[in-house]
Amino acid sequence: MAEPKDTAAKPPTERANWRDGPLQARPGFLIRRLHQIHTALFNDECGHLGITPIMYSVLSTLAKTGPIDQTTLAHSVAIDTTNMTDVLERLRKHGYVRRRTSTRDRRIRLTSLTDEGRALLDQADERAERAHARTIEDLTASEQNTLMQLLDKVVAAKST
Repeated sequence: MAEPKDTAAKPPTERANWRDGPLQARPGFLIRRLHQIHTALFNDECGHLGITPIMYSVLSTLAKTGPIDQTTLAHSVAIDTTNMTDVLERLRKHGYVRRRTSTRDRRIRLTSLTDEGRALLDQADERAERAHARTIEDLTASEQNTLMQLLDKVVAAKST
């Protein structure tokens, strides 16, 4: 594979116009498209349960952590706290999570999984796992492993 050309050092008139290149050659386009595909597969598997991928991530995290504050939970599932507020409110309205004020610090609200939330998670687990597998099923086992390692590397590098 050839080394990528350093176009940043060239004046704009000497490098190919980024806009004129194919969308399919842009990492952001492909990442967004893969996200759309995964979301559709997740909805195919879990849509009848009334949960989204982010709701599933929140429920899964709560099952592992126990009661947790909103900021830590938002960080754990990589969404901003405003969106987390909306997700938690939807989950609360369905009876899947409980929110209470911390006994240690009254400024902090802790969220925990209810029995109904755990039952939903139990129903969703196998289907969510299948959605994830379907997302990358067109790759060999080795390619799947490589893709996961590369995605983890990029995310880790950009998350610091």
